Amino acid sequence: MSALPRNVPASTDLHGADWLRSSYSTGANNCVETARPRSGPAAGLLAVRDSKKPAGPALLFSPGSWTGFVAAL
Repeated sequence: MSALPRNVPASTDLHGADWLRSSYSTGANNCVETARPRSGPAAGLLAVRDSKKPAGPALLFSPGSWTGFVAAL
């Protein structure tokens, strides 16, 4: 059994990911973006990246972990 990936060094490696930003975000790019990769080892996980560095790294979360994180906020 292989462990789920925890991050990717470049979010551009998540081919086919449609990155979304909160509707509460302003145009100043100080937020995070999320995507659900549809293929590859990250398929089924939630990816999170810094909107100021769209080609930078992305963290990967299981849906349950992300839901728990958001609920705790």
